[in-house]
Amino acid sequence: MSAASTRTRRAGIVRKRVRMSLVIVLAVFLAFGARLLQIQGFDTSAYAAMASDAGTRSTVVPAERGEILDRNGVALATSYDGITLTADPKLTGEHAPQIAGILREVLGSDIDYFDVIDQLRKPDSRFVYVVKDIPAWQADQVMDQLEEEDLNGVFVQHESLRSYPNGSVAANLIGRLNADGDGVGGLEQKYDELLSGTDGSATYSVSPTGEKIPLAESQVTDMVPGSDVTTTIDSDLQWYADDVLSQAVQSAGADWGLAVTLDVQTCEVMQMSQVPTFDADAKTDLTDAMTVSRGLQTVYEPGSVMKTVTMAALADQGKISPTTPIRVPAEMTIDGFTIGDAWDHGVLQLTAAGVIAKSSNLGTILAAQQMDDETMHSYLSKFGFGQKTGIDLPGESVGILTDPAGWSKANHATISFGQGISVTAMQMVRAVGAIANGGQICDPTVVSGLEAPDGTTTATAQDEPQQIISPEAAKSVTTMMEAVVTEDGSAPVAQIPGYRVAGKTGTAWRVDPDTGRYVSGEHTVSFVGFAPADAPRFLTYVVIDNPTAAASGGGTAAPVFRDIMSMALQRFGILPTGAANPGTPQTW
Repeated sequence: MSAASTRTRRAGIVRKRVRMSLVIVLAVFLAFGARLLQIQGFDTSAYAAMASDAGTRSTVVPAERGEILDRNGVALATSYDGITLTADPKLTGEHAPQIAGILREVLGSDIDYFDVIDQLRKPDSRFVYVVKDIPAWQADQVMDQLEEEDLNGVFVQHESLRSYPNGSVAANLIGRLNADGDGVGGLEQKYDELLSGTDGSATYSVSPTGEKIPLAESQVTDMVPGSDVTTTIDSDLQWYADDVLSQAVQSAGADWGLAVTLDVQTCEVMQMSQVPTFDADAKTDLTDAMTVSRGLQTVYEPGSVMKTVTMAALADQGKISPTTPIRVPAEMTIDGFTIGDAWDHGVLQLTAAGVIAKSSNLGTILAAQQMDDETMHSYLSKFGFGQKTGIDLPGESVGILTDPAGWSKANHATISFGQGISVTAMQMVRAVGAIANGGQICDPTVVSGLEAPDGTTTATAQDEPQQIISPEAAKSVTTMMEAVVTEDGSAPVAQIPGYRVAGKTGTAWRVDPDTGRYVSGEHTVSFVGFAPADAPRFLTYVVIDNPTAAASGGGTAAPVFRDIMSMALQRFGILPTGAANPGTPQTW
């Protein structure tokens, strides 16, 4: 082949290669052009959103939960700054063991090393929770060590954590928060929306390694803190009542106990104790027996404290006075049931005051026979039984007050002395509080006011008291109740030196909640009283359930009443009136 032919052949090959290269380059440009057209012309919004998401991070700015305060401004529930640590597994996966090691070193057994590694390597995820609710100082320590090791992908999310500075003091009244930060029980639940406030948010630009870019554009929505709730509770009186009640329940070997103190003039609850209770800061090992609100939700037969209401109904109708003579037999048979008193006796000649002082079931039955079923039921309803008290707490029971159309003579008899009717402690407090308050009944309250984040305060509304019996009838029953604490009454231990005290003991058969039948040998003992009897200010009701030791309303519950009432009178500077117990005759 000649040299000219070779050159011509080579030139042709070069031209073919050039044309092919041009075709390839043109195809590539056409492909890029088509893709650019798709992005800019058709999928603009979608790709803009993806670009934005890749370069921004959003976080919640939690609202600070409002405080729950006692009547003197002492915090019963408060909040403090805490931290939740989150992570982006795309950034943390490669160095998960090192990051988990630092977390374990700082937080100790609060975290599981291997679980954290799994979270930090979670596939197909850009967001995981690493650890929740840790104090800010621990979070700072973790983040400082991660920064020193140049480990990225762990982020700080601020939280508002709940704390109960007084531990178990008033825990069942205050309530608690669940894992989601929602109020459960008590004031935390009742005022959850007001306490919670409104969360804010923050959106900011981040680098490919997840760090916030300084001076970059950000969007912030301010959070709105929750309102504060001021209660009527006196934390010192509450602590003291908790302690006295706990000792009594333990000594008696009882299942549970409660104590409530009411300012009868304002209807404010001053303390509301129960045993067993719980520490909301603990958050674990909580049982229903601890967290139930005994004063509002536990229903039981009250026993002889109900005699005060029976006598109040009769006195209001003008059918009885403290000195009314009642001939009390040794026993009575009604509808085939034999009914007696707690002690053996022959025929007694008791006054109405003596019936209350000795706590005679038979004397009460005879007095109550002056009322028909409808009248008696009407008065029980007036005193608030079979209905809610109106207290500003959740979960309240209405108790059990049956329709009088179904009453037998035996029902009428036993209800008059507190068996065959079931109540809550708050119902009993409200009812006897009406006797102490001159015949006026009112709705008890545990909250006196609210304070918004801007400082605006709002007093909680209260209904006007209702006159349900005459002042004369209330005074008459008070005189009967003063006989209870005399030396020949059923609870002389309830006396408070220098003060006139009106009270009533209670001992009731216990009902098995599973069978609905009385349990032989098991009782609920109680004492209710107020002082000064001639100028009532405070009422305290004590209930101790199923004591295993020898127990009675006068011997077991009355000392708890005496100690709590003494503290309340002293703490609030209530002076003795100087008057003596009227010494009403108990026999005739």
